[in-house]
Amino acid sequence: MNLLKTLATVSGMTLISRILGFIRDVLIARIFGAGIATDAFFVAFRIPNLLRRLFAEGAFSQAFVPILAEYKNRRTSEETHELINHVTTLLSIALFLVTLIGIIAAPFIIYVSAPGFAASPQKFELTVALLQITFPYILFISLVALAGGILNTHGKFSVPALTPALLNLSFIGCALWLAPFMNPPVLALAWAVFIGGMLQLAFQAPFLIRLKLMPRLRLKSPDTGAWRVLKQMGPAVFGVSIGQLSLLINTIFASFLITGSVSWLYYADRLMEFPAGLLGVALGTILLPSLSRHYADNSTEEYSRLLDWGLRLTMLLTLPAALALALLATPLITTLFYHGEFSVNDVWMTRNALVAYSLGLLGLILVKVLAPGFYARQNIKTPVKIAIITLIATQLMNLAFIIPLRHTGLALSIGLGACLNAGLLYYKLRSQQIYQPQPGWAIFMTKVLVALTAMGGILWFASGSDASWLLISALERATRLAWVVIAGALSYFAMLWLLGFRLRNFTRRDAT
Repeated sequence: MNLLKTLATVSGMTLISRILGFIRDVLIARIFGAGIATDAFFVAFRIPNLLRRLFAEGAFSQAFVPILAEYKNRRTSEETHELINHVTTLLSIALFLVTLIGIIAAPFIIYVSAPGFAASPQKFELTVALLQITFPYILFISLVALAGGILNTHGKFSVPALTPALLNLSFIGCALWLAPFMNPPVLALAWAVFIGGMLQLAFQAPFLIRLKLMPRLRLKSPDTGAWRVLKQMGPAVFGVSIGQLSLLINTIFASFLITGSVSWLYYADRLMEFPAGLLGVALGTILLPSLSRHYADNSTEEYSRLLDWGLRLTMLLTLPAALALALLATPLITTLFYHGEFSVNDVWMTRNALVAYSLGLLGLILVKVLAPGFYARQNIKTPVKIAIITLIATQLMNLAFIIPLRHTGLALSIGLGACLNAGLLYYKLRSQQIYQPQPGWAIFMTKVLVALTAMGGILWFASGSDASWLLISALERATRLAWVVIAGALSYFAMLWLLGFRLRNFTRRDAT
């Protein structure tokens, strides 16, 4: 398996989803703006989305994929299928109970997660109603994550990578055609979440059938592998919950700020998640099964080389993305969101948050690459300890930044906390001799910095003043942004080529 080609495929599928995600956000911004309705929806959606990251993409994947890879390499296909069956049964029962409790306890959950909303009964009641509709998403998407873990372990990366696009299609369809029939219209967005979850789960089923690994419920006592997954999930849930708790606390802080703060942070976060998803999630997705396989085979040198490959790609692609987000914050926001109910003030407030987020983009993506170095070895305790330190540091920064910087300070603390997390993970990988850097890092980083300087100069002069982007039409903004981005990308990669970088230098093959 060519890992670079696989990365390109996963990133390409993710790109489709992200583009659809931007279309959905443009529609939401145009139709609903940034006010009471969007604040209510974003808080309501953040709860099941948080649980998705906690149970599905977070703790569950970290615990399940390494053990599934071990079974695939060392056990029979029948034993592997039984593991899948038992894990599916336990997960389904737990998720059903969580969903039921979430729907019943929705008022209490909103009161705890966004206490500032209690001052406005209309806003509070709307948020509760939206949460009760969106909460079953955690059931659907966690089973989607289970199916995705199975497919990724068997080298079928493109299907799970494309699956999130269905949620965005559901958002687009409901915003355009269902919203006019709903009262209030924002309820359509909640039903889009519910429908999108069902579509994602249905989409992956045929591919599991083709692999003859379609899960079946097994009510008998699970095997030792399933219990090992549950045992690993304990510290994994704790570790992932710390990171998600940080985001939840940010929402609590933002709920006390002026109306629109939650929405400004959301729109900025969506732009930051574009490169984070294209590279960070894609790299983490393909690294975890491959690292787990090398650990099962006791191939320590290949394990270290694979991590090094991931880190170099991260530096090569994340640094220009972070610089571009900072320099092109206003052009991006005006082009994508400055329509309809989205005001000039919303542009400036979202821009401030995006610039703050961009400072932490490298840390956010490095965590996606470095953490699998521990998860693949079935070592979850070390990332948990580091996450606790990160949580404490992030909240101290929140307290320090929120008064002078308001919502921008909340974004800055998240970014700086991610950088601290990445730095501590790297230190532990080195100190435990899990990762040994390959030769040539100094010259590699020097060349990257030279290329970044060239790109930064081009973007700075080509983008012009921020105010000028508010004075031109939507078509002019889109056209201008396109050529500015192309000019910046060409300058960066052309400089890398002149400095001796070639695509073949980053090609890496790995067994399936």
